[in-house]
Amino acid sequence: MMGISAGFMVPHPPLIIPDVGRGEEKKIQKTIDAYQKAAEIIGRLQPETIILLSPHQTMYADYFHISPGPGARGDFGQFRAGQTFMEVSYDMEFVRVLCETAEEAALQAGTLGEREKRLDHGTMVPLYFVNQHWTGYRLVRIGLSGLPLTDHYRLGQCIKAAAQTLRRNTVVIASGDLSHKLKEDGPYGYQEEGPAYDARIMDVMGRGAFGELLEFSEDFCEKAAECGHRSFTILAGAFDRTGVEIEMLSYEGPFGVGYGVCTYLPSGEDGTRNFLKKYEEKERRELLARREREDPYVRLARYTIEAFIKTGTFPKMPEELPEELYHSRAGAFVSLKENGKLRGCIGTIHAVRASLAEEIMHNAVSACSEDPRFSPVEGWEVERLTISVDVLGETEKISSPEELDVTRYGVIVTRGVRRGLLLPNLEGVDTIEQQIAIAKQKAGISGHESVELERFEVIRHF
Repeated sequence: MMGISAGFMVPHPPLIIPDVGRGEEKKIQKTIDAYQKAAEIIGRLQPETIILLSPHQTMYADYFHISPGPGARGDFGQFRAGQTFMEVSYDMEFVRVLCETAEEAALQAGTLGEREKRLDHGTMVPLYFVNQHWTGYRLVRIGLSGLPLTDHYRLGQCIKAAAQTLRRNTVVIASGDLSHKLKEDGPYGYQEEGPAYDARIMDVMGRGAFGELLEFSEDFCEKAAECGHRSFTILAGAFDRTGVEIEMLSYEGPFGVGYGVCTYLPSGEDGTRNFLKKYEEKERRELLARREREDPYVRLARYTIEAFIKTGTFPKMPEELPEELYHSRAGAFVSLKENGKLRGCIGTIHAVRASLAEEIMHNAVSACSEDPRFSPVEGWEVERLTISVDVLGETEKISSPEELDVTRYGVIVTRGVRRGLLLPNLEGVDTIEQQIAIAKQKAGISGHESVELERFEVIRHF
């Protein structure tokens, strides 16, 4: 049975195209040579269909966009090389089957919402090399999404299934640069996570240890300013339960952006390489262990959420809670995370209910159903939620940001009737400047506007 015959991890620097680079491309000759070798493999395989995964294709927070229609055109005009262009024909039958397969898997993917028909450079750079060795293919162009990495892996599984259903000789190209934060004098500056990400991703992809892709935290990837991780994760899903022969062809980053090239050829079915299933089983064990460790405050929030989603009504307050929950009053925030990403967070700065227990219960319902940034939590998600409850201490006005400490104090910013709050000790918030900026953003206050500052401490319950 035909199916996925090869996969490739490649970068997409426009300057690698001679008409764009105008000599600068010679500084990444290792990448050019690796690209040519990868393209030669595609030329020998002569695939009927190429799946191109691009970070610069249309992207949505909760949906994978697959380019519709018979085909598209693009050029490098935005890089002052409009004379270099290409046209592609889309594999409309593959797109149809892939959409059907994704729908059966309850995955949000399809051809709706196209914003830009023209080919993006994340698509054109790889095809520039491919077209030198083989042009008898039809393309399926897929964008990434803000959905969890697990959903990207699942999309790869759907690609594999569609290729097998159609008995298509199919190649998957995961287009994506690595970190953009490798050098102080680079276009995006330096961050220590940059080189760390590149070393880690090249190790993972060089070993074909695809399950480890799912363990990269959102915060780490964001600080490294990578753009290919989700592409690589879809590629990994396309090789689910498949043995691979791997060749790491090159890595370099002379301009401050990492470029890596690896090839993957299937070597037969291998049921031990069911990485998503193993990851989800591990996550389930860790979630169950975490639930057993949850304190009464968090158990109250979880009980409330489970009961509310199941019945659609506000539940009765449970008995035998700690006495302070019945008799004390305080502001409280309930925060929900799923797969390490925020899923909802609602709270009150000061007590507005008769007891802290009521405060937590009402805010738990709001966090799972009324946070305007997210759709309401669904029943199947509840067991996957990580919940924390922050009980706020008294607020105090301060005269200077120097009186803040991001690990100890939360901050409240006020300008007129606009007011924003940010809790302390949050992942990804490392400086006072970041803390104030995010609080201002939440309040709709511009960065340059002056604000009154307050600080508060919290007791965080897990």
